[in-house]
Amino acid sequence: MTRHPILMRRRCLFLASATMATGMLRAAGVLAADFPQQPITIIVPFPPGGSTDLLARRIGEKLSSSLSASVIVQNRGGAGGIIGSNYVAHARPDGYTLLFGVTGTNAISASLYTSLPFDPRHDFIPISVIVSAPLILVVNAHEPIQNLEDYIDSSRKNQNSMTFGSPGNGTSMHLTGAMFAQAADLRLVHVPFHGSAPAMQALLSGQIQSLFGDIAVMAPQIRAGTLRALAVTSQKRHPAYPDVPTIAESGFPGFESLSWQGIFAPAATPAPVVDMLNQQIVAAVKAPDLSQFFALRGMTVEGRSVTDSTAFVNTEITKWSDVVKKTGIHIG
Repeated sequence: MTRHPILMRRRCLFLASATMATGMLRAAGVLAADFPQQPITIIVPFPPGGSTDLLARRIGEKLSSSLSASVIVQNRGGAGGIIGSNYVAHARPDGYTLLFGVTGTNAISASLYTSLPFDPRHDFIPISVIVSAPLILVVNAHEPIQNLEDYIDSSRKNQNSMTFGSPGNGTSMHLTGAMFAQAADLRLVHVPFHGSAPAMQALLSGQIQSLFGDIAVMAPQIRAGTLRALAVTSQKRHPAYPDVPTIAESGFPGFESLSWQGIFAPAATPAPVVDMLNQQIVAAVKAPDLSQFFALRGMTVEGRSVTDSTAFVNTEITKWSDVVKKTGIHIG
């Protein structure tokens, strides 16, 4: 009996697809069982010295020990985190190249940039959102500004003269300053830098007047008395700074901005590898030594599951999209 050529072709295609799918499943199983067999690289999309770099290196050390493999932290800064993030978005999805992502590149950039070389919602798998913290508005201690009311009054009296720095265009610090300027009807001048450390140095040297900074980076200078904290961006006062009011309680109800960090994998990374990495990362950040390390820097340990992390990041993308629309900020 002669078989119809079209039916034969369909059968061959079906068998080939089934064989490929089975092979992929088996490969994923092998990857999960034997992973890792080579060094893992965590890309930090910012220059060395900032809080993201600091956290990534501490977590990398912990993972090196628990995985019995080298975990290399590599800085690929530039364009507000876009260069390093894009590198990971197009890396081989095998679990060996990961991104230490932040609010700016993995949430804000989705709506901020008119032309972005990656899609924050679809080109990454959030392995785990690790930590979060509010930002803190600080000024140089030599400034006469003592509180948020003084800051607002000074800004209104001297239009277009109050400067605030950030680690770069499109970062959560940039958008938080813009969001506050809109809420308070102020004309603040944004001055971007290449990372948190240069921005803080500019503040300490008097090049800029204020900074919506990362608590992890600002904490030592606040304790030393060289920077003065005016307000935090969470809904409730931060336990490390009980005397520092929130912006929300200072006449701007509902105002909130959280800075968070997490580890992301390229889309299509096998689920078993992602799940295994999630377990290792969550265990690392919840270990007593790292938990204490985060707490001393004013950070809250999240250690979310893959499912929770994905839902959280999608919610953040939607939230910051609304902020971008209201502030009218766009970057080409």
